[in-house]
Amino acid sequence: MNSLREYGSLIPKPTVMDILDILLVACLFYWIFMLIRQTPAFRILKSIGLILVVFALTRILQMHALNFVLNFVLELGAFALIIIFQPELRRGLEHIGARRFMEYFSGRDTSKQSEYVVEQLVLACEKFSQSRTGALIVLERTTPLEHYFTNGTIIDAKVSEELLANIFFPKAALHDGALIIQGERAAAAACVLPLTENSRLSSDLGTRHRAGIGMSEATDAVVVIVSEETGIISVAVGGHLKRHLEPETLQKLLIQELGLREENQPNLLDRLKRHFTGEEKDHEK
Repeated sequence: MNSLREYGSLIPKPTVMDILDILLVACLFYWIFMLIRQTPAFRILKSIGLILVVFALTRILQMHALNFVLNFVLELGAFALIIIFQPELRRGLEHIGARRFMEYFSGRDTSKQSEYVVEQLVLACEKFSQSRTGALIVLERTTPLEHYFTNGTIIDAKVSEELLANIFFPKAALHDGALIIQGERAAAAACVLPLTENSRLSSDLGTRHRAGIGMSEATDAVVVIVSEETGIISVAVGGHLKRHLEPETLQKLLIQELGLREENQPNLLDRLKRHFTGEEKDHEK
């Protein structure tokens, strides 16, 4: 018993900084997990984890030849990871640079859209759905989107149902491409968006949906998509696509995602708690 106490006395007591250090590391790993969990890189990461397990077993079982080969693969793999995870690293750095540090913990948004913009957008999307007019609309939040204007046409006009109808009129010059909304202004139209690299998407999703999902992966923007073939209204946020939305559901979702009411997104600590207690649900439908 005394020996156990002696060993126990050798273990240093955790300080406040130690606890803070552990929490920050946990937050970092959670943020990385959330960043890549719906991307092809996540499957690569699982494969690397399996290789590490096999590597540990070969060392325990003293399988020297296989252990040597795996050790060589892991050494080269450390450099290959930088290339493999380049899109995820770039997206993560863009998110960090575009958001204030405390926003990761507060969960508050700094989007400047108003409920007027949401109402006009919902009215337009309802008519687009009925007439099966394709539309791709990007709502800027905290990540600046000016560099997507370069391949589009600057509009800088107040958002209205009539303006949206004119832009996405099938025979209009600006019909193809995306409309980017900043605040209450339609900033640019006919913009080209990055396509998602997610290979798990349904085969019935066309270029418009893949561009919307890709934009939501590359930025924190909210992307509204109306299918030209089916008239189905969808919203892409954070790489997740929510489909088959009715106008009322679309309005509630946009108000919540844009933080226009007191329905702010959960902060980082809340998301950690939900994830590890099993309460977090996958929003993709």
